[in-house]
Parts: sequence; C-alpha cells; structure tokens
Amino acid sequence: MFIVHIADITMFYAPASGGVRTYLDAKHRRLALKAGIRHSLLVPGAHLSEQDGVFNVPAPALPFGKGYRFPLRLAPWRNALHELQPDLIEVGDPYLTAWAALDARRQLDVPVIGFYHSDLPLLVSNRMGNWFTPNVEAYVRKLYGNFDRVLAPSQVMAEKLIGLGVKNVFVQPLGVDLQTFTPAARDPELRAELGVSEDTRLLIFAGRGSKEKNLPVLLNCMKRLGEGYHLLLVGSGMPAAVPDNVTVVDGFRPAQHVARLMASADALLHGGDQETFGLVILEAMACGIPVVAVAAGAFNEIVDERCGLLCAPNDPRAMANTVLELFNTDSRQRGVQARRHVEQHYAWDTVVDSLLGHYHAVLGTHQPMLAHG
Repeated sequence: MFIVHIADITMFYAPASGGVRTYLDAKHRRLALKAGIRHSLLVPGAHLSEQDGVFNVPAPALPFGKGYRFPLRLAPWRNALHELQPDLIEVGDPYLTAWAALDARRQLDVPVIGFYHSDLPLLVSNRMGNWFTPNVEAYVRKLYGNFDRVLAPSQVMAEKLIGLGVKNVFVQPLGVDLQTFTPAARDPELRAELGVSEDTRLLIFAGRGSKEKNLPVLLNCMKRLGEGYHLLLVGSGMPAAVPDNVTVVDGFRPAQHVARLMASADALLHGGDQETFGLVILEAMACGIPVVAVAAGAFNEIVDERCGLLCAPNDPRAMANTVLELFNTDSRQRGVQARRHVEQHYAWDTVVDSLLGHYHAVLGTHQPMLAHG
C-alpha cells in the first residue's frame, strides 16, 4: 500500500502551550486513523526521543519560558528530517525550525508548507515598538516566500501576508475538540463554589493574561456592569487587583477544567483586538454559550449575530452595553446556535480533510490520502 509520510515541525510545543499544540495534537490523532498516511511530529525536548510518532529534538529551555524550548542549532532538526524522509513537511513557526525544513527540502526534494499561526510583525511591535517592523516584514516576506504553499488561520491573516507580497496563501481555519468542549460539561454546582447567586450572569474569559488580550477593558466593563454580573478570569498571568465581581483562576488549566467552567457560564467575554484566529471563542461556542467580543482581528469572521455580539475595540462602555444587549435577547438560543455553527464548520475532522486537500495540491497525489481507516 502506498503510504504518504507527513512531518510537522515546530518550536511552539510546550506542556502549557496554546493553539498550535492543540492543532498539532488533534491533527496527529486524526491522521493516525487514516489509511495510507504516516504522521511524524518534530518538537523541542530535553533529549532525543520518540513516542507514538512524536520526536523530541534537543533544544535548550527558555528562561521563564513556561516549558518552551528555543532551538539554536539547525543541524539536529535538519538531520532528524533527513532520517525520517517525509514526503511533505509542514512548518509551524517562523524561526530556526522553518529554515531547517527548507534546508531539508533541498536534500530530500519534497514540498514544504508554512502555517502562519502568529502575526510576527505585530508581536514584535507590541514588545519592542515599531522600529523593527520593516525588518520583520522583510523577514516574513523572505521566509514565507520560500514555501510551496502558505496557510493562514483567518482571512485577516491571509490578507496581511498577501499585502507583504507573499504568494500562494490559503485560508485554513483551525478546529475545536467537540467532545471536550460541549454543553454536557456544564456543572450546576459551580455557582455555589464561586459564591455567586443563581440569578447572577456569569461571564468567562480564558487565555493568557498578555498585553494584547486587553484585560483592563474587561475589568472596567465589569465595574460598569456591577452587581448581577460576575466574571471568571481563567489562565496564566492574570492581574492580581480586580473588581469585587471578578474571580481569578490563575495558572494553566487542562482543557476539561476550562470546558467545565465555560459550559457553566452564560457568555464568553473577550477584549483582544489582535487575534489571528480566536480558538477560545470557538471553544466557548462549542460549550453552547454566546460570545461578546470586539470587532477586530479574526473575530469578524467567526462571530455572527446568531452566536454572539461584537462591540467597538478598547471601549469598556461599549462592551458593557453589548453585554446588556446580549442578555436582553434570547442569549440561550444564541448559545444553541453557537454550538450548531461550530459543529458545522469547525469540527477537527472537517479541518483535517481540508488540510489533506492542501497536501494533495502540493504533492500532486490523488485519492489514497483521503481514505479513512
């Protein structure tokens, strides 16, 4: 039987890492069920090892990096790829591993796809100001111009790449684990645990407390909403000083824990205006709750008025008014529609089949890859 060997390579893979690891783990599980496909995953580790098709390549740990490792040497990654002899390589970050994949392509004569998970020029300008933006944009143009095909998780990200002069860019949304993030995860005991009354509207935000999440907007929104509304902030790096109607669940939490909190809440609140995809929004929708988010980044693409409401960015008053508007309508029906929307468009099986279409296109292969095991 003809077997196609796909290798994913990335440094964005740590015990508490977010969307990229979620994507790669989901993809790895589903490709294992498909006939005629072998999938290898190359990620940084303390030493060289392999388990169930996941290969750890030695890389030093980042100080204060929450488990992330930063590859500094090209050779171990290039050698690992050379040994695996994949038919296609997908790159999940814009750093050294990307250049290792391009190096391996020259030796192996295989196509390489680049998945543009994060907006690198925006990340750098957030951390270091706009001085470096032209250089970073030139770097992105050069790197992603080398790939046989470039995937972006949203239309807004695809347009940024095209604007930089990158060719062969395609939108490929990510997916949601519909078994973990489900209305069935709801726990009627949660409000009692939190000391919140049954008639209080319980809102939730889950994610990292980084600058671009704009958590001060959420906190000011909650001050305006006052009694009768309560916000759960779940994740690492959360603020210590919060209004009385906010509870912080600080630190990384497993997906099942987050799903229980989401499914038990009445709506998700999100103030981030730079999201490249917005996985947490889809996870909340999968839990059967509506969303109040800002009309920016990828949110315009994934939230429509059947599933939630969007408001002006960086405006706590507008956000508070939008929360009130949500609960003046049938918010539960919006939650039901949100779940249905995610089931139809963002199931991982749908996403993986779409990915296989991209792989076909660059490999020039046909039906065998789509056969289910």
